[in-house]
Amino acid sequence: MTGALLTDLYQLTMMKSYYDHGMEDVAVFEFFCRKLPEERGFLMAAGLEQVLDYLENLAFTPEELAWVERSGRFDARFVQRLERLRFTGEVVAMPEGTVCFGNEPLLRVVAPLPEAQLAETRIINLLHFQTLIASKAARMVLAAPGKLLVDFGLRRAHGAEAGLLAARAGYLAGLSGTSTVAAAARFGVPVFGTMAHSYIQAHVDEARAFAHFARSHPRNTVLLIDTYDTEEGARKVAKLAPELAAEGITILGVRLDSGDLGDHARKVRRILDDAGLGEITIFASGNIDEYELEALAAAPIDGFGIGTRMDTSADAPYLDCAYKLMEYGGAPKRKRSEGKATWPGRKQVFREMGADGRIAGDTLALEDDRPPGTPLLVPVMAGGKRIHPSPPLVQGREHAAAQLALLPDAARRLHGPRPVAVAVAPSLPALAERADRGTR
Repeated sequence: MTGALLTDLYQLTMMKSYYDHGMEDVAVFEFFCRKLPEERGFLMAAGLEQVLDYLENLAFTPEELAWVERSGRFDARFVQRLERLRFTGEVVAMPEGTVCFGNEPLLRVVAPLPEAQLAETRIINLLHFQTLIASKAARMVLAAPGKLLVDFGLRRAHGAEAGLLAARAGYLAGLSGTSTVAAAARFGVPVFGTMAHSYIQAHVDEARAFAHFARSHPRNTVLLIDTYDTEEGARKVAKLAPELAAEGITILGVRLDSGDLGDHARKVRRILDDAGLGEITIFASGNIDEYELEALAAAPIDGFGIGTRMDTSADAPYLDCAYKLMEYGGAPKRKRSEGKATWPGRKQVFREMGADGRIAGDTLALEDDRPPGTPLLVPVMAGGKRIHPSPPLVQGREHAAAQLALLPDAARRLHGPRPVAVAVAPSLPALAERADRGTR
């Protein structure tokens, strides 16, 4: 679902009141994460492209308008306003793949208040999820440099859209590809796949199953060898390989999916090498995350299938994120709630680099401030339309790889990471004091 009703009811109730009382001045909202999850040294911004798609196409269909009217909560005048509604505002944002830290805005929306308000729920929904998954995937990329890493998580994802967007976010962050066919069709993510245990079980003989699959897929022969006995499966592959080679078929790899992956990989590697099959790679799957990748670093495993723990971000399944009003009608606005106070105004993040070429620190400041560093948020939408055509996903992937290379060692480590410090410019407390004087 991507329609305008994919929102919270209170967005509609607030919009009606805004319209009733003429509150349609320009509002400024920002999306940010208050703090990083435990054991995380950074986040990676993702989901911007889907947000821009949503905003460019935001409109109520006749069926949606009919539901609003039929609900009995809203009058005909409000329904007529919804019928004419389109997003007309501007957006500035961090490019996808940018590494970021707590309290830094990833995106700012500037639009008439009703428009900016309605967009809140779906913007959070899209940015939160892909940023969550890209951040998790990036840690796996750092834990297993040079390895083939493939997203296997669709079947355990929390719904179809989550599985599809997790494949996209994982590839953005540096994974090699996905098993999700729709992600290949829609986003151009490289797709990988072999066979399930059911394929082996459907045959009377395991070796015959291997041969059948190889002859059906002579250019992509990767065999799952642990349905019954892993090492015996490897021996069957070693026996079959010369027969297939005579037919011009090369076995590219074998997959392990259970047990002690490191121990099985060492035994399988020895069996294959003793048979002169050193070119056959070993691919492993089964509850893999960054910590398991770290533990298997010395094992002779060439690639990994990563599923449940990435697509659900199992150790940190949500981000403490928000989309808050920072300005309305030219006046600064902020929330003062205990533990959830915000800085008002249109903000920018300025990043300084150290002598080693890595990130030294960020400064959170007002948009018009000029502290040292490079501004991270850039204009991406004006007048409700993209300023530039969407960059290809591979370009975001390249940016993400460059960003990960800029992280200091303390921020990128898996255990006890230390995020980059984010300083607050003096202009923000001063503006907060002004905002406080204007509210009661």
